[in-house]
Amino acid sequence: MKFFIDTANLHHIQEAQHLGVLDGVTTNPSLMAKEGIKGHDAILNHYKAICNISTGDVSAEVLSTDYESMIQEGTELSKLHPRIVVKIPMIQDGIRAIRYFSERQIKTNCTLVFSSGQALLAAKAGATYVSPFVGRLDDVSTNGMDLIRDIRLIYNNFHFKTQILAASIRHPMHIIDCAKNGADVATCPLSAILALLNHPLTDKGLAQFIADAKKM
Repeated sequence: MKFFIDTANLHHIQEAQHLGVLDGVTTNPSLMAKEGIKGHDAILNHYKAICNISTGDVSAEVLSTDYESMIQEGTELSKLHPRIVVKIPMIQDGIRAIRYFSERQIKTNCTLVFSSGQALLAAKAGATYVSPFVGRLDDVSTNGMDLIRDIRLIYNNFHFKTQILAASIRHPMHIIDCAKNGADVATCPLSAILALLNHPLTDKGLAQFIADAKKM
């Protein structure tokens, strides 16, 4: 399973890249605003900066919701860097835009997916990635992992090449469950990735090794 980091923070992206397990980056307008990135040119330049750090795909989200504007904006984003993936919302005009970009070999990420039917439409339109939001489903008392399993089954049945990019990952067990249930990618904050390192028995064993080494 691939690990993407979900952030606009360049320091977090750099740290994840140095860890040696980073496969890509996703971000969105909310994460950009959190880092104080405002204005059209500033956002485009920030995407370029992310691409200069990450060696994998970088999802760049369109801000428009009508077809013509999404095409214009997505085309501009795709020209920023060869690793840019145009991130498009799961709406009717979004599906049309995904088909447009797919026919032109421009990678897309269909975001805000909350049902297997939506995931099926995205795959039919040729999306490179589909992003089911597992954490937000959990927030409304629905098991987000059930959706991952359903999408995996549907995609396997018909040999869709669209990759399942599990989003809205909140904690390390979300990552493990995504891996168990067949997600191709998990995009998550750096804290969730680093939390996979931790186990009390590892800490205890390491402390014992260090103590024994001092006696030698």
